[in-house]
Amino acid sequence: MEKFDARVVYKALYAPSAKDFTQVDVPEMRYLAIDGAGDPNTAPAYVEAVQSLYTVAYTLRFAAKKSLGRDFGAGPLEGLWRADDPGVFASREKRAWTWTMMLPLPDWVATEMVEQATHDAFEKKRIEAIKETRLLILNEGLSIQILHIGSYDDEAPTLRRLHHEYMPDHGLTFNGDHHEIYLSDPRRTAPEKLKTILRQPVKPIS
Repeated sequence: MEKFDARVVYKALYAPSAKDFTQVDVPEMRYLAIDGAGDPNTAPAYVEAVQSLYTVAYTLRFAAKKSLGRDFGAGPLEGLWRADDPGVFASREKRAWTWTMMLPLPDWVATEMVEQATHDAFEKKRIEAIKETRLLILNEGLSIQILHIGSYDDEAPTLRRLHHEYMPDHGLTFNGDHHEIYLSDPRRTAPEKLKTILRQPVKPIS
């Protein structure tokens, strides 16, 4: 049984350089998603959201294998982060953040499949956040990305360089949410060795 893995299908999007910013054209992609707000380090809602996301993903995966004979990997975890002022990402003012946590899905996963998996997962686990999972179709298009190696809280200098140097120097402005892709498991990886893709959708300044 062939297994969908976003890191293989979209290899160029999941293996950026850690030295320089690179421009990529991100195609339309599907995600299992759940929304929330607040500091991910302290907000109980964040932990429950991620737990719910994986619960639905594994339920969906089992159902797809059984009914369609198709399989997909549940990961990597990704996040869209937004705020009224993009500067709060560089300053790490996490209480001002709202977020959408996501897991990539193959394009053959339909809305009805996600709705059924969400229903089945809730019936089994009874976690209220499970009800909030949904199918998200995202089309980021032109984006700038880089691989960050180190603690999440050490991303600030790279983001400041992206926002205040690279983007202005190339005549670009924001065109979507700040996007992070977590290639490492923080439970098993030392903070200084964490690998995170930082992506920013952009567009030419009018």
